[in-house]
Amino acid sequence: MLSTRSELLDKIRLGEDSFLELKEVKFAGGKVRGPTQDDLADELAALANSAGGVLLLGVEDRSREVLGIPAERLDTVEALVRQACEDSVRPPLVPLIERMTLPDTSGIEHPILRVEVPRSLFVHQSPGGYLHRVGSSKRQMPPDYLARLMQQRSHSRLITFDEQLVPGATLATLQEHLWRRFTTPQTADRPEDFLVKAGMARPDEQGVIRATVAGVLMATADPRKWLPNAFIQAVAYRGVSPVPETGGAAYQLDAKDITGPLDEQVADALRFVARNMRVAARKNTGREDLPQFDLTAVFEALVNAVAHRDYSIHGAKIRLRLFADRLELISPGGLPNTMTVESLPYRQIARNEALASLLARCPVPQEMPGLESHRSTLMDRRGEGVSIILDRSERLSGRRPQYRLLDEQELHLTIYGRAAEAKG
Repeated sequence: MLSTRSELLDKIRLGEDSFLELKEVKFAGGKVRGPTQDDLADELAALANSAGGVLLLGVEDRSREVLGIPAERLDTVEALVRQACEDSVRPPLVPLIERMTLPDTSGIEHPILRVEVPRSLFVHQSPGGYLHRVGSSKRQMPPDYLARLMQQRSHSRLITFDEQLVPGATLATLQEHLWRRFTTPQTADRPEDFLVKAGMARPDEQGVIRATVAGVLMATADPRKWLPNAFIQAVAYRGVSPVPETGGAAYQLDAKDITGPLDEQVADALRFVARNMRVAARKNTGREDLPQFDLTAVFEALVNAVAHRDYSIHGAKIRLRLFADRLELISPGGLPNTMTVESLPYRQIARNEALASLLARCPVPQEMPGLESHRSTLMDRRGEGVSIILDRSERLSGRRPQYRLLDEQELHLTIYGRAAEAKG
């Protein structure tokens, strides 16, 4: 978007519009006097809440004259932009900041900063409120417009969040060896058509086919590059609390950020549990291992977490906590539609339809520890997963797992471990 010198110069001559904002940079001593951090945050958030655009720093808007920024002060101005995006916009923005030169009317080249903000997956709030771009100016969004935009970009809508386009991701972002595993002989020769039908890609407003959230989650080696919180944070604790005892031994036994395509995240998380859970043994009639948790139930819980979490919540990740007496799995997002914690075993509503469909085609990884071959693919489209979690875990530990909804924003599952065998 407005990436070449000629494109920028042509647009500057025409003046500001929905996609271009011009700002002169003024200094007082060694500090930037204008624009302020709040001003920058408002302008950039308004662009992100609209169709995206470019802010040029070092160009006066009324005269459209390239005034430039002293080269020795580019670092200061860039730091102000980053601070505005990280500290004054919620959720934060990650713009593309480029240093370049443009000529003034006399042909003399001056350094400027080009700040590109793509159309965002989220709705951003800045010091001025919820702003959007209307022509060359930013305006407060009317309540009905804001509600509609929130609906389009986050929760229930005709195009679900997992089928939204990911800013900065292209069709080439999807790695062929990862998406090819979902093809059939009938679809293998038409990759673009297949990726669109599978929900891993979609045409943008210009008709260019680009990667979606589902595509990035299932067909990239590390989805965090585009969706920073699309991973499982796993921690195994020594005791029954995440708080360390004063003067005690190390309270964390193991910790890992588990990333990769979602099916790999499930497999690696299950291995983490198997590696860190307690396994006792009974020797009355030969050795009998007594695992702390039913790994088939844990497997179902992990699949549900990656399939049904709300990926539109910025800054939220799946958290796996393993304690001496229990396992906790916290998944971002409330329950969809009219579901309740009590109705989880009886109802089936997919928040992420494209993801659920892809996971239902992923084979269960071979040689998974302690996992019974109760089906061949990761996702159960019959809605039996929650019942398996509840029944198998209760059979092992004698205590029924508990689901809780935290502040309507996170689903918290506690699976109790088998009590340690008494020595005698």
